[in-house]
Amino acid sequence: MSRFRIGMGYDVHQLVSNRDLWIGGIRVPHTFGLLGHSDADVLIHAICDALLGAANMRDIGYHFPDSSNEFKNADSKVLLKRVVELIATKGYRVGNIDATICAQRPKLNPHIPQMQECLAQVMEIDPDDISIKATTTEELGFTGREEGISAYAVALIEK
Repeated sequence: MSRFRIGMGYDVHQLVSNRDLWIGGIRVPHTFGLLGHSDADVLIHAICDALLGAANMRDIGYHFPDSSNEFKNADSKVLLKRVVELIATKGYRVGNIDATICAQRPKLNPHIPQMQECLAQVMEIDPDDISIKATTTEELGFTGREEGISAYAVALIEK
């Protein structure tokens, strides 16, 4: 078994009214929020999939199905904590995370340090081990039309 493994995750959620916008474990002020079975934290979901993929443990939907009432309106930080515990059952811990959030609005750069602090606390790693970038799609596609937000994440795990 490898000492180091890499996984990749991707998630997307639709923007809707009457929902809070949760990204990276924090509530971001915005007129819209993301639609999902849980709090729809697109960044945390991408990170969960990256970690699970690196450990060859399937994906977030397998472990936390949207058909289960247990996860209805769940705080995604709780899911991330459980994913870290799951990969630990195979002897792995989080090495580092590199993630990109794609959103036309709101501007996310001012919130990135708080996201890093929050996620570091949940995963019990140093905030310097979490890179988060934000980008737009230059008004192209569903992101550019502000219909949704997507996130990509790559995770390194180690024994």
